[in-house]
Amino acid sequence: MNHVKATRRTLIGVAAVAALTIPVAMASADGASSETTGRHSTVSAFGAYSGTLNGSPKPFDPQISNNTLAISPNERIAVATNSESDHLDVIDVRRGRKIAEIKGYVSPRNILFAPDGKTFTVSDSTLGVVDRISLRSHRVVKRLPLGAGVFGTAQSKDGKWLYANNEAASTVTVVDLANSRADSVLTGFAEPRQGVKLDPAGDKLYVTNYKGDRITVVDTKTKKTLQQIEGFKQVRGLSISRDGTRLYAANSETNTVSIVDTESGTTLKRVTVGQKPYGAALAPNEKILLSGNLEGNTLTAVNPASGETFGTVKGLKGPRQAISFSADSKTAWVLNEDLTVAEVDVDALKVTRTLGVR
Repeated sequence: MNHVKATRRTLIGVAAVAALTIPVAMASADGASSETTGRHSTVSAFGAYSGTLNGSPKPFDPQISNNTLAISPNERIAVATNSESDHLDVIDVRRGRKIAEIKGYVSPRNILFAPDGKTFTVSDSTLGVVDRISLRSHRVVKRLPLGAGVFGTAQSKDGKWLYANNEAASTVTVVDLANSRADSVLTGFAEPRQGVKLDPAGDKLYVTNYKGDRITVVDTKTKKTLQQIEGFKQVRGLSISRDGTRLYAANSETNTVSIVDTESGTTLKRVTVGQKPYGAALAPNEKILLSGNLEGNTLTAVNPASGETFGTVKGLKGPRQAISFSADSKTAWVLNEDLTVAEVDVDALKVTRTLGVR
């Protein structure tokens, strides 16, 4: 078994993390004062790679594409982007309109809201940072330089800990968010990308290894490997059941979703879904799992208990991992490739609205 190792090794710029609390009134990228509340605000370049070469954009890992969508805890705001965009879209969910763009990114990878809904984080693998952005001002309030290749992120329920994959270094950085510092760097992975999840209890971290076709399970207290779960093919998005006994993972190479017993690591069933599935999103009530089928432009509805499919959602554009459910499991929001958001009636399995159009 390959073991994940924790080290106090410092990544590029991590020593400076605690000093990088950026004031609310900050300089914009061109050096001018940024006092406007920004329908088109731009993040500062301070503390990050420029992401350019001879004045032109130069992404660090352009061969890897993904998208990301986060819904605020009160379900009023959506923030969305994809890795080919230079900005984040902020969308008013109730009105269905895009209300702002936050510019200044090169390869944005993953967005997460803080538990209180006042801020959200975004990782950028070219800039090598995880930014915390105020939802009210749309400005960066903290910048964590974690190194080029930083990708998928997961956070503890209390918002105190962040786990950040790095696909280039094949590591996971454990970040103490309260003190804005890297606590440790876990090694022994194989190109971990967007897929990283904490189980509901918060004591296990599930990390996808894209090159290794396996999922590594880490004890969050000891930071040691508990298990290597194998048998995947181009593993992408994943979900963990509320009781922690089941894992659901999308296999984009085989057009399947794996259902895995987490205690034994045994694959119980491989469910055939649509073409090129990236997402495997489990509803809060655990009555439905939706796979985002990139090439099929559909979602497949799966019964998590039986592993049987029971419907298809059509009318989407290149859906991937970016699928979020409402707290009551009645609505799902799915990011399209043009950064609009499809609102889905889960019972009817139909797109009812498209959000994000001005």
